[in-house]
Amino acid sequence: MRSAGLVAALMLALSMAAPAQAAPAQAAKTQTAQKKDPATLTELRRDAEEAAKGIEAATKALVARQKEFDTSNKQLEAKLTQLRAADQQLARIRQPLSDLIELMYQNPASRNIGSLLTSRNGEASLRAMSDANQLIAGRNIVVVDATRLFQEREQLAAEAQELRATKLLQEAQLTFEIDTLRKQSQKTVKSLTSALAKLGVKRGGGACDPTRVVLAEEYANGLLPSNVLCPLPFKGEELRADAAIAFADLNLAYKRRFGQPLCVIDSYRSLRDQQIVYYQRPGLAAIPGRSNHGLGLAVDFCGPIRVYKSTEFVWLEQNGKKFGWIHPDWAYVSPFEPWHWEYDPKIGSLL
Repeated sequence: MRSAGLVAALMLALSMAAPAQAAPAQAAKTQTAQKKDPATLTELRRDAEEAAKGIEAATKALVARQKEFDTSNKQLEAKLTQLRAADQQLARIRQPLSDLIELMYQNPASRNIGSLLTSRNGEASLRAMSDANQLIAGRNIVVVDATRLFQEREQLAAEAQELRATKLLQEAQLTFEIDTLRKQSQKTVKSLTSALAKLGVKRGGGACDPTRVVLAEEYANGLLPSNVLCPLPFKGEELRADAAIAFADLNLAYKRRFGQPLCVIDSYRSLRDQQIVYYQRPGLAAIPGRSNHGLGLAVDFCGPIRVYKSTEFVWLEQNGKKFGWIHPDWAYVSPFEPWHWEYDPKIGSLL
């Protein structure tokens, strides 16, 4: 009865977990509507892991986009520089026309050009006509150049505004996507933590972080830090996050079948512990630095599983792979260790 109640409580906690899919905000809503709630701790761990990967990918996209923003900013600065230059050139071209108008305004005699053309002095009339034609031609050139530059200025201003608006929009969209993914990841990890806590997979105020599996792979055998390990419901025993969570699923299935939980007497071994075991059990322990115990992927069972071909051992042989746990070939013969079982991440990734 107690086991049934625990399973029911676990399923209730799992059913409340929202899948965290690494995707933009709109796609995330569609996928959330289509995707079923995770049915096991392993599936929930995978959702949390995918959400973490989604955040990482979105963050990388933001960094890459930021480089594009920097390029856009340089283009924007160049456009603004061109705009300032266009304003200065427009002012220079307009200046002669302004000077001419100012001259005609200040010299009343120059306003009546017609009087010059009817002058009795033929040479003066020709000179005046030539000057008038030159002024008119110059004025036309100034007007055309000024119009062209004004249009170029307006185009530059429009391009600068578009670059600025695009930058702000893209930055806002990416920031929103990352924030959405982060919230989904936090919700999934919280659901997983709560479910694991009900199974005793907890340590003080801390919890098992399923997103640290990739980090664990970066450390050498026997040198895994505590923040990439998850505690098992056995004092002092720990495993890598994916192995610990798969073990919790396996433990639930075992308890449903036999009415009592699995029993573990050894799990992760630091390099120092591997050396101690190696010298205490010569020929029966792996060379320090080569044991799967040092990767946080192996356990040694106590209880009836230690008896080869016992009902419990056979059940584990038949069902362990469903949870990613195997009895390695070497453990059947050399040395013979029916109690030694390992989590295979490759099998676990296919579940």
